[in-house]
Amino acid sequence: MLEKIELSTIFPAGSERIYRAWLDSAEHTAFTGGAAIIEPQVGGAFSAWDGYIQGATLVLEPNRRIVQTWRTTDFPEGSADSRLEVLLEEVQVGTKLTLIHSEIPDCQGEDYRQGWVENYFNPMEEYFSS
Repeated sequence: MLEKIELSTIFPAGSERIYRAWLDSAEHTAFTGGAAIIEPQVGGAFSAWDGYIQGATLVLEPNRRIVQTWRTTDFPEGSADSRLEVLLEEVQVGTKLTLIHSEIPDCQGEDYRQGWVENYFNPMEEYFSS
């Protein structure tokens, strides 16, 4: 059984700025606090949070959408990668980021929901507000 989570928040920055930061090793590292290495093209590999997260980029729609395979070192042995979709939508006060994380191994969805908020959304709010 695979799980799916969806979260949204609004950041006080334009979609181009958030899109570029998500795909830039130095900025991704800066807004999360964990080392990231990102090849910013379709087919490019990435790792984040000091190697805890890894995957590859499947789709890039500049300033609008990023789709990646995604897994952590906590995935059960032999499990397939999950799928991460990051949607960016300009709104009056900045950009609405909707994160759709699907194909998550059973019983891990809520842990990742909490992780996205604590390790991405909260520090990104601070990063893009400054």
